[in-house]
Amino acid sequence: MIVEKRTYTLRPGGVPQYMAIYEEYGVAVQKKILGKMVGWYYPEIGELNQIIHMWGYKDLADRTKRRERLGKSRAWQKYLSKIREAELIVKQENQILIPAPWSPKPR
Repeated sequence: MIVEKRTYTLRPGGVPQYMAIYEEYGVAVQKKILGKMVGWYYPEIGELNQIIHMWGYKDLADRTKRRERLGKSRAWQKYLSKIREAELIVKQENQILIPAPWSPKPR
């Protein structure tokens, strides 16, 4: 199992607007296609104006297949256009995380 962690830094004050767009246009299609949401967060203390979400995959091939399918989805393209129109994202960082042998595995 691998976990992909995506961190988006937004313009100041952009978290509520990003979450509203994501809730209306993005979350359903991502859950349907990517499947295993490990978590979706935003910080209250520390570096602010970010959203962080994590998705679990069987392996890199599973991730590649699911991300390609997501990219072809009309619903996902609509979500992306709404996010681009809002001009909220300043920076994006992606990490692939490998759990240690003793780490609990996301269900």
